[in-house]
Amino acid sequence: MFIRKSTAGTGPDVVLIGAGIMSATLGMLLKELEPGLTIAVYERLDVAAAESSDAWNNAGTGHSAFCELNYTPEKQDGSIDIKKAVNIAEQFEVSRQFWSYLVENNIISNPHNFIQSIPHMSFVWGEENVDYLKKRFNALKQCHLFGTMKYSEDHEQLKEWMPLVMNGRDPKQKVAATRMELGTDVNFGALTRALFNHLQKMDGVSMYFNYDVRDLNKQEDGTWKIKVKNRETREKTTLTTNFVFIGAGGGSLPLLEKSDIPEGKGFGGFPVSGQWLRCTNPEIIEQHRAKVYGKASVGAPPMSVPHLDTRMIDGQKALLFGPYAGFSTKFLKNGSFLDLPLSIKANNIYPMVSAGLDNIPLTKYLIAQVRQKPEDRLDALREYFPEAKMEDWQLEIAGQRVQVIKKDPEHGGILEFGTEVVSAADGSIAALLGASPGASTAVSIMLNLLKRCFNEQVETAEWQEKLRKMIPSYGQSLLNNPAKVDELRTWTTQVLELGEMEHA
Repeated sequence: MFIRKSTAGTGPDVVLIGAGIMSATLGMLLKELEPGLTIAVYERLDVAAAESSDAWNNAGTGHSAFCELNYTPEKQDGSIDIKKAVNIAEQFEVSRQFWSYLVENNIISNPHNFIQSIPHMSFVWGEENVDYLKKRFNALKQCHLFGTMKYSEDHEQLKEWMPLVMNGRDPKQKVAATRMELGTDVNFGALTRALFNHLQKMDGVSMYFNYDVRDLNKQEDGTWKIKVKNRETREKTTLTTNFVFIGAGGGSLPLLEKSDIPEGKGFGGFPVSGQWLRCTNPEIIEQHRAKVYGKASVGAPPMSVPHLDTRMIDGQKALLFGPYAGFSTKFLKNGSFLDLPLSIKANNIYPMVSAGLDNIPLTKYLIAQVRQKPEDRLDALREYFPEAKMEDWQLEIAGQRVQVIKKDPEHGGILEFGTEVVSAADGSIAALLGASPGASTAVSIMLNLLKRCFNEQVETAEWQEKLRKMIPSYGQSLLNNPAKVDELRTWTTQVLELGEMEHA
């Protein structure tokens, strides 16, 4: 458990490494809970949210499990496991509450800058997949969080919902889709920058761009000594702090390894890169208004679930398809090709090799993706948009994700798809590893981090009261409380101005 103590005037109370959505969320929570805390943020690039949080580097789905089929696997007995989807949906409601608090308190001035209403849809074809989607729909409808979901196999109805997907499709093809009007598109880059813009104006918060964190060492008094280097001037500086959060996306694993905490031993990382096809034809962009998710290919990582996606980026409506997965040894888009080899240590080589042997289909899938020609990418797009033409689309590089590899007593090592918080026993340092649905569930992830690392303060009446003010459902489950869900959704929809999607 982390207990605040003096750093003898040599450094801030808290150091946040990485200026992404996680650090922004944690920094905002801490300053609201304890205004007197001093915080320093170190970012290796020259702007906030330039890596995983950037609008072009993530799906921006507002991952609420409404449409992502990888969150609802089919079990061996044919039933649908909805546990993960329900958990993510509840966590997204927590994010909406916190963002609404920020808007109501003028911390964020205009919600339209980062969030828009957009229907979330799942779309499948073929007898087996249609059967799966219907079972998924029936299972999710039992949970109030998914109560407004619609289902259809009717071509005419589906044409109304998503004309681009249905025009030119064989009328005899068996298809099905679900639709949730409650869906959103979130620009996590814009949200992150809005939070940091506010934090920078607060007393006791400093931000340092173009700084590499070179090393972290635990001192005898329990504080952390951090070595940083200015990437422009090459000047090196040392500071001490009571608490460190490593929220550096793909860069978190190497820094966790440098911290040398026992809890960080045995973790490895598997980098997966991504690409999008971006539509350049305004007439086509205007014909689609939904996030349409399909089923992933065999062996594909969850971040590679194909989707035809309406986005709002910098006030402009956009249309993306992808992502197409790739492989690079970099852990960050702006990283080094040595990132993967340098991350291999004596304590994680066995889990990494074991996970690799257990994930041969993933390796084959990535090799196939890397070898794709433009015609192959167009063929994949035409499964979702039959009348697509090559000249209307251009290839964009998306972000890097580092999937977590962790020790497993049975397999030696397993590849985890999701996020993992690793913290020291004394709560003085924590790191966030992994990827999707990270950004969408950042508030819940950071609330759990507070319980681990600031447990004593979280238990005080003062912090409890403030947490309930920021997140009205704090400490309550929404799963069996339909009235509370309706009340909170009405409030957040109104505050976040989630009505018809704005057009540029």
